[in-house]
Amino acid sequence: MPEIRTIWDVELGYSFTSLMPNGDLEAPETAVGEGDGAEPMWGVSQVLPDESTVLHVIPHSTFEWRAAEYGIDPDDLDLLLDVVLHEPWIPHPGDALAWSDPATAAVLAETASLPTCWTPGIPDADRLAAHLTRISAVKQHLVELQPATRADRQAALVYVGSDRTADADPLDLLRTQTRLDPVRVAGRRLAVQRARNPYAPPTFEVKPPATFIGTQFRTGGLP
Repeated sequence: MPEIRTIWDVELGYSFTSLMPNGDLEAPETAVGEGDGAEPMWGVSQVLPDESTVLHVIPHSTFEWRAAEYGIDPDDLDLLLDVVLHEPWIPHPGDALAWSDPATAAVLAETASLPTCWTPGIPDADRLAAHLTRISAVKQHLVELQPATRADRQAALVYVGSDRTADADPLDLLRTQTRLDPVRVAGRRLAVQRARNPYAPPTFEVKPPATFIGTQFRTGGLP
């Protein structure tokens, strides 16, 4: 049986960034610098069966990468969440110690031969189907995440003195606030395609970073 972890809360944060001119932390003035980071990050609070707690931190860009890597619809947050929340437990086929644990070995036995997002020459649908098989195996043998009851989550808020009202689902805030920019996803998809075929000639669809191919490679090569 898998370990059941419950999700209790989700909170938005951000990565480190300088808010001072030229990165000078001693400066009295504050001015947001260009390209200074502040990557949105989600913290998902989980409780384990032994009642210990963990915080799973998910950068916003993780959703963009998974959409790009597996051809997932950027608007399908339910699928993206299911993937991102459970994939930390996918064992690596090359980890010899993983085979010593029966549950982990069962996941490996079911998934070791499946393609990954980096396997060249297969459709996105096959890559996604393989990854969802890995996620399903994780939930069957290792870990499954479920929302804590709303009553329990509301009681916890009351206990700590918060005046918040618990959402119907603890992930509702993430679902309603997360929007993936299709241009950013498309850019990451170009990067993924290049990583799969690093020696392929540059084309309009597969190109090195910071490169604008135009039509030159589609009309007979360079002038």
